[in-house]
Order: sequence, then structure tokens, then C-alpha cells
Amino acid sequence: MISGESALSQGVVIRPVSPDDAAALARAYRRNRAHLDPWDPDRPDSFYSEEGQAERVRGQLVDGRAGRSAHWVLASGDEIVGHAAVSNIVRGPAHSGSLGYWIDAAQVGRGLASAAALYVCAAADGQLGLHRLEAGTLLHNSASQRVLEKCGFEEFGVAPRYLYIKGAWRDHRLFQKILNDRPV
Repeated sequence: MISGESALSQGVVIRPVSPDDAAALARAYRRNRAHLDPWDPDRPDSFYSEEGQAERVRGQLVDGRAGRSAHWVLASGDEIVGHAAVSNIVRGPAHSGSLGYWIDAAQVGRGLASAAALYVCAAADGQLGLHRLEAGTLLHNSASQRVLEKCGFEEFGVAPRYLYIKGAWRDHRLFQKILNDRPV
């Protein structure tokens, strides 16, 4: 389970997602639909509704309690301006998970993606006890690749036809960050 809230930059905080975030998340996803469209899988219209986000958050919280994922929102006052997550958490000898994040179009270029990624790396190490995080980007997503490199991730390969995005299986550049070398 994750806890805590932390200031990231100029009035933006990162904190664990809450059931109370559904309306603000729906507004944020509607506001950023065109901005996120090139990078996201196809989404049904219900995804952009308060009910759709409430259902999604409930699932994220269930997965969080089960140790399968951890989700945070970036908030500026009452508005959500980003999301970060560790998903696909695997224990045993791997002790790893996958990092994902997005930042509101109006907030891009302020260092929030890097600050959020660094915060999540620290939480993945200190709170979740993970050894490693990985992240994948579409081959042409140079902005996200710069964020990962700035946060200490190293590229380790390309996964052909990795995720189904925009009607086709898309190649992804893969990155990883070793968080610690503690024994499991």
C-alpha cells in the first residue's frame, strides 16, 4: 500500500489516487483526449465519464491492495493534471513493475513528468520494495524517452509489436532502472 502526498512543483502535488478523484479524472481525460490520443490504446467513450473513471479507480485500488499495482494522481488544487503508476508488479525473484505516466497538455515542459517519475521510483523502492522498474515508449516518443533517461533509466532493447495502439501492434523502446540490489 502506498501513502503520502508530496509537492512536485509550483502548486502541483502527487498523491495516491482516491475514489473522490473520479470526477476530476474524467475532466482531465476529456481535456487531454487529443493530447494523449497518439500514445494511448483506443478507449471507449465511457472511459471519459465520471462513472467510467469511478470504476477504473475502484479497480486500481483493488489491485493496489492486492500488491499488483500502485497509482498516483498529480493535482493542482481540485484539478488532476497527471497520473503515474506502477503496474504489472511481479514478486518472487523478479521484484519488478512497469512505470507509466502522463502529464496534462497545459503542464508539459515544467518538469512534472521527471519529478513524478523520480517520486514513483523512490516509492517503488522504499514503499513497494521493488528491485527494478521498466518502461516502454513508442519508438517516436522522444519526449518520454528523455524523461526516462533523465530519471536514470537505461534503454535495453526494442520490443516488436509490443502494444496495440491506434489500430495496430506497435514497436516499443524498452527502458529499465535498477532501484536497489537488496536480496528478496
